[in-house]
Amino acid sequence: MLPLRESTAARPGMTFQQMVERIRYEGAYPTRERAEDVTRTVLAALGRQLTGNERVDLAACLPTEAAHVFASQIPDCQPLTGWGFVKDLATRTAATPATARWDTGAVLAVVGHLAGAVLLGRLLTQLPPGYALLFGQAELTQAA
Repeated sequence: MLPLRESTAARPGMTFQQMVERIRYEGAYPTRERAEDVTRTVLAALGRQLTGNERVDLAACLPTEAAHVFASQIPDCQPLTGWGFVKDLATRTAATPATARWDTGAVLAVVGHLAGAVLLGRLLTQLPPGYALLFGQAELTQAA
């Protein structure tokens, strides 16, 4: 049985400019240009990690321009853990891991808000360990 897709009709839409401004605020970036660069970089990296219905549903929740950046990426054959995602982003952008972690958190907090709780839960189920913290969520594990 396929999980029900969360309806995005009840949530008000956000333009790409509004998304970038929210990320600029969340990440305390000095300029809109810096926030937009970070947004595009993190969305592209996330696009390399997600597949299937979750990928399609997340793209539908994003503003059109953000969805294009996200969906234009070919998913990697081997998904990265949350820490691997940050390290890969740091390598690709020549940033420190701390800066890449900051950038990731600023963007994914907004992406998680746009996705909503149900879709975010599905995303975190599909992704390897370590992504919940990147989305600003608690990383829950089962006791052994």
